[in-house]
Amino acid sequence: MSTFVIVGGGLAAGKAAEALREHGHGGRIVIIGDEREKPYVRPPLSKGYLLGKEERDSIFVHPDDWYREHEVDLLLGTRAGAIDPRARQVALEDDSRLSYDKLLLATGSSPRRLTVPGADLDNVLYLRRVEDSERLKSAFAAGRRIVVIGAGWIGLETAAAARTAGAEVTVLEHSALPLLKVLGREAAEVFAALHTDHGVELLPEVRVDSLTGTDSRVTGVRLTDGRQLPADAVVVGIGITPNVGLAEHAGLEVRDGIVTDERLRTSVADIHAAGDVANAYHPLLGRHLRVEHWANALNQPEVAAQSMLGKDAVYDRLPYFYTDQYDLGMEYTGYAEPGGYDRVVFRGDVAGRRFVAFWMAGRRVLAGMNVNVWDVIDRIRALVLSGADVDDALLADPDVPLDRVLP
Repeated sequence: MSTFVIVGGGLAAGKAAEALREHGHGGRIVIIGDEREKPYVRPPLSKGYLLGKEERDSIFVHPDDWYREHEVDLLLGTRAGAIDPRARQVALEDDSRLSYDKLLLATGSSPRRLTVPGADLDNVLYLRRVEDSERLKSAFAAGRRIVVIGAGWIGLETAAAARTAGAEVTVLEHSALPLLKVLGREAAEVFAALHTDHGVELLPEVRVDSLTGTDSRVTGVRLTDGRQLPADAVVVGIGITPNVGLAEHAGLEVRDGIVTDERLRTSVADIHAAGDVANAYHPLLGRHLRVEHWANALNQPEVAAQSMLGKDAVYDRLPYFYTDQYDLGMEYTGYAEPGGYDRVVFRGDVAGRRFVAFWMAGRRVLAGMNVNVWDVIDRIRALVLSGADVDDALLADPDVPLDRVLP
């Protein structure tokens, strides 16, 4: 009986086990996860669960009985220490070894740590795991002073949650605008205005010198320009780093993640990778791409499972992500590399935050973002996939349905 081992305990691991059973794997499936929780979904940790709108049970990929019914072994609270590709074994932290016929690495990523003096004080908080979200929820209360370091997606979503809870919130960002590298100036200005309109103090182009504290607890943030900001808690959201240690030590090709082909096969036979950690070749974009968003963890395991079973499957979905902040909901699909587009075309009410934006290269749509406009994501995706020449005037005209924009 063949044994398929999945290292990682998140969404990608849970969906991979599901896909393996659906596609006919009758052998053993083992999930090795260093958390004590069964596989769960992470977006609610900065959205609905953090806001108290979703119950804890809602975050899990499958209920407990699913794993029993589908004969999936969960080794939770267990760390994989090493991989031996020649012996086809995973060494566990207790020195035991688990043999595999096929191995999927879904090890995800970890928050980048702040390295300034005082970064180890109590109430300096990060967000990756469910217990992190619960700590943030406890810290966010009316009248509390919260400083968020980093104005990326995690920084802005946690800032919105803290502000919604009534906390006083300051967001620090080293760039001129939040999300500037991700969205470009035109769309980044929308998110800057969103937060300042909701009472957030946004401090752009600043850097942190140190964190100050009393009795081992953080009380403030000192900037390099000498300003001192009081803080009851500090949230650090300065990016994530893919967890590639196992792969690197096992001799897999690693380059900003674990390098895979379009079938999610790594450079070593019988080892695959999926989710945050995979730097996968994208056949439509013609390049390797590592996407740090929920959609890859949700959808890549289907392809990885088929590939592990020797079936012909390719991962060619366009990148997709979404956010919910205050009264703004957004979806984005496609890929517009910084410096790789000419302009952004808007349709709708940008000031009222109800619009669609298109990132253009020549007359081609590279990516689209719908803000508080719904049921258009499939039409945006079709525009991107078409590669067709599109007229800016038609894109910008809300009276022209998106499915009539293509020539």
